[in-house]
Amino acid sequence: MKFSPALKFFLLLLCFAGFAAAAAAAAQDVKPVVLPVTTGKAPIIIIPGLTGSDLINSRTGEEVWFRARRAKDDDLRLPISANLARNRDDLVTKDIIRSVEFLKILPEVEIYERLIDSLEKRGGYREAKFDTATKNDAVDTFYVFPYDWRRDNVENARLLIRRIETLKRRIGKPALEFNVIAHSMGGLIARYAAMYGNQDIPAGIPKPNWAGARHFDKIFLLGTPNEGSVLSINGLLNGFSYVGGGLNLPFIQDISRFDLFTIPSIYQLLPHDGSFIAYGEDLKPLKIDIYDPATWEKYGWAVWQDDDFTKKMSAVEQRNARPFFNAALNRAKRFQAALAANGGSKVQVSFYLMGANCKETQNAVLLLRDEKKDRWKTIFKPDSFTRSNGEKVTGDEVKVLLVGMGDGVVTKRSLSGESWIPDLRKMILPISSELYQCENHNKLVTNPEIQDKLFVLLNAVPIS
Repeated sequence: MKFSPALKFFLLLLCFAGFAAAAAAAAQDVKPVVLPVTTGKAPIIIIPGLTGSDLINSRTGEEVWFRARRAKDDDLRLPISANLARNRDDLVTKDIIRSVEFLKILPEVEIYERLIDSLEKRGGYREAKFDTATKNDAVDTFYVFPYDWRRDNVENARLLIRRIETLKRRIGKPALEFNVIAHSMGGLIARYAAMYGNQDIPAGIPKPNWAGARHFDKIFLLGTPNEGSVLSINGLLNGFSYVGGGLNLPFIQDISRFDLFTIPSIYQLLPHDGSFIAYGEDLKPLKIDIYDPATWEKYGWAVWQDDDFTKKMSAVEQRNARPFFNAALNRAKRFQAALAANGGSKVQVSFYLMGANCKETQNAVLLLRDEKKDRWKTIFKPDSFTRSNGEKVTGDEVKVLLVGMGDGVVTKRSLSGESWIPDLRKMILPISSELYQCENHNKLVTNPEIQDKLFVLLNAVPIS
């Protein structure tokens, strides 16, 4: 099984796969805009995205994620059943990923540490904790929100609201508003929290009540896949490997498609209903409903169609695979519908989009029928191919369809919601401003120009 370069970044949507020491050094050479440090600033919450929080075994204290080597007794796989809320294991989270060490002989790679360092040194903020904050921590502070990124995004959005409400009661500041810096999938959590507060997905046609908006002033969405990502399909089909080339080394922690299959949040990153683009051999769009389980079986995407299914999944997992999959797909579709609902015009929170529009980013897939083998081939890489009638199609012809512009992981189309009906776009996601730089997805939080814009907006008005 061959892993594309883009796929190697997918599971590290917001973290570390692309951080290189040379790039970090180059970024440090860019002198930031120096702004006067104000006091009385509204507190900040940092919300990481997929894979951006650690996972610890609650019984043994052993770190399971992130570590380059596999944990002895744990993996990232969740139990599966049709009851998604009940599918829990012993892993808990304690902190966001600040930096990682791949090998002892290499320097640590900073993840959110550089953002935190900038908040402290440039912005005059200091870190406070949700569980120990006092009334003195209501201004000039930042909080981090680690969460189990494998689980349902609605569950984590509701957890965020409960932590905020508990904090405000403890410090006696019921009217306190936070600014949010949310990276990648963390932006979806922030959006849901603002739109619905501590409420599960409403039955029927969702209608945002903006119950959580009273807790927020500004929400910054950095590389957030507001329309989902094609790379989530790639991950569910091919898994993730640090080494690449399909190698499964016993001491290196890779994440197989069988592991990803058990993680509900992956499904919630699928392209939204009506946003998924697939082309046939004639290079014309195909009408495909990726939220219909039958579609996955038709195109050979279902995990139980994999030759290794019975080897890699336990008897219980094999029995529960279909009910779980159906539930996860349905939950993802409802979650995305809730985010894409018309929120009306009277919204008390401001959203700011920050991303990139210069990097080649997976935007669609190609589906080719192999009649000899009686199966479909799902193509992510823009290579040349031969049609069933013998005609040649060049890689350039394919590339213009499969590849869009973005940050290498999230397209600009997804970040800005370009597939939404224009007149409804401002009702779905009321955007105050947009900023695009030429940057990789994993480095958006440390990009100097993006940080400059963040500090201008964060420091603009001290809270009363």
